[in-house]
Amino acid sequence: MSIKTIEAMVNWVEANLEENPTLEEMSDHVGYSSSYCSTKFHEHVGISFKDYILKRQLSMAATALINTEYRIIDIAMQHGFSSHEAFTRAFVRTYGVTPFQYRKRVPEIVTFDKVQVDHETLLSK
Repeated sequence: MSIKTIEAMVNWVEANLEENPTLEEMSDHVGYSSSYCSTKFHEHVGISFKDYILKRQLSMAATALINTEYRIIDIAMQHGFSSHEAFTRAFVRTYGVTPFQYRKRVPEIVTFDKVQVDHETLLSK
């Protein structure tokens, strides 16, 4: 799989984060099988497709909690969570505080930013 294809996968995921992208949709977009895309995504990005989606959605939601006055449920829905409860569970698992606590205290939490594909590392593989 080429470097451009890995970049295309990451860019497609980023462009579709609010629509809950699936591995099948991404693999259709780049023209490879789901299992091959899953393997290569994990190999080059460092985490699974599913974990990448979750971490990016939570990071974007954390940013929205700080930078907007939107209701927590609205932020949860905008960032792909099916309910306030599902969002809160995932948020607490990742950051150790509830979205409400995060918004009120604004702790120093490191979010998960878009991965930058390292061309030199990919060329050596």
